[in-house]
Amino acid sequence: MDNREMFESLGIKPEVYDLCEKELQTLSDRFKEIDEIAEYNQLKVIKAMQDAQVSEAHLYGTTGYGYDDIGRDALEKVYANLFGTEDALVRSQIICGTHALAIALYANTRPGDEILCPVGKPYDTLEEVIGIRPSVGSLAEYGVTYRQVDLFPDSTFDYDGIRAAINERTKLVEIQRSKGYATRNTFSPEEIGELIGFIKSIKPDVICMVDNCYGEFVDREEPTAYGADIVVGSLIKNPGGGLAPIGGYIAGRKDCIERCAVRLTSPGLGKEVGPSLDTNKSFYQGLFLAPTITAGAEKGAIFAAKVFEHLGFSCHPTADQKRHDIIQAITLGSEEAVVAFAQGIQAAAPVDSFVTPYPDDMPGYDSKVIMAAGAFVQGSSIELSADGPIKPPYNIYFQGGLTWYHAKLGIMMAVEKMYEKGLIKI
Repeated sequence: MDNREMFESLGIKPEVYDLCEKELQTLSDRFKEIDEIAEYNQLKVIKAMQDAQVSEAHLYGTTGYGYDDIGRDALEKVYANLFGTEDALVRSQIICGTHALAIALYANTRPGDEILCPVGKPYDTLEEVIGIRPSVGSLAEYGVTYRQVDLFPDSTFDYDGIRAAINERTKLVEIQRSKGYATRNTFSPEEIGELIGFIKSIKPDVICMVDNCYGEFVDREEPTAYGADIVVGSLIKNPGGGLAPIGGYIAGRKDCIERCAVRLTSPGLGKEVGPSLDTNKSFYQGLFLAPTITAGAEKGAIFAAKVFEHLGFSCHPTADQKRHDIIQAITLGSEEAVVAFAQGIQAAAPVDSFVTPYPDDMPGYDSKVIMAAGAFVQGSSIELSADGPIKPPYNIYFQGGLTWYHAKLGIMMAVEKMYEKGLIKI
């Protein structure tokens, strides 16, 4: 049985296979560029581990309080080395990216302070953290106010608006690197650096925090190389390499990280406690694999854009644009198309491929959302997945794939499901 026959055995019709293979042949140069960046980042991870003198003893964990957890402490040195920061907090007790962001926001603001988002409204799940949508325990309840400056329609920064928004109460600037549930461009580390430089020229002591989720290892450098005081992310996205079962990281200035640590645990305890249990090996090995796994996910995103542009859909970014995260937004135009796409991704999964996803209410979102993921780690966005809010313009957000080959199958299956339902013509 050859490759074509294997795809057909999984339910891919010959005409779908031929279409996708034809589009794939045009991407060899793009894939070569991605591989070169992956090689650079692989070497960077190895150097960070060697500089921290990681040993076999660091792969084992602790229980209880987690005092003297040498594996956890060395891992945080690795992350600080990798991001070029003074310190880092990398913990299994951080549940997700939203939790990591919330820790950083609560830790580094006080009543009377103001948070500024200079790139428009942040990702949906932060709305209740900040208090944009009223919620029990929000920052707004603690007297922390919020202000945002929207981007221009071409996704560029409104520098005049940002200058006018910064005031004596502006304590922290939150910059979301990736697009979230929007169709704007994802920002490169260089673009973020330009924004940070402008903000610091107005108020040098403001803390600039970057939500780095989905962006790690897509570029050669991270936002901390361009002036970010803190970067925040989830270990079940890019840096966990598909092996981290839970966790998040916060890397940055030592004083900012110290405040984050006492927010996560308690004053007087800080980074000294927090058992790693049996996660250390997964965290180290996942980070080691992360550059190549991120590269595979990026190839899948470009392939998705190439195929769906051919089918007449608007993609953000386009297949030809330089990428700065692993997310591919595709405007499908109808609820039926979003559902069919998601069902195709689910049908390509190694786990729960027989499950049929449908839209439903989700905590933290203001509309029904459909989520497709047959993952080894629940909710892992570095594994093959797709999700989207059921509201105009009916975008689907595709990301992940622990291997490029799995991402390829996922896209073919999404096309197949839409084709079967008469939503596209080939």
